[in-house]
Amino acid sequence: MARVSGVKKGKMTEAELTERIREKAKELWEKKGRVQGQDLEIWLEAERLVKK
Repeated sequence: MARVSGVKKGKMTEAELTERIREKAKELWEKKGRVQGQDLEIWLEAERLVKK
């Protein structure tokens, strides 16, 4: 089973998953120059990356 930062994906709690997505979204937002108005797009990209 794939691991995400030391936690098996299948064993992650909803809170852990949300926290990992939040961290990834912040990372993406900063890489994109802290753009405004793309919250949903960045969140969905982060969600896709964390869940893969």
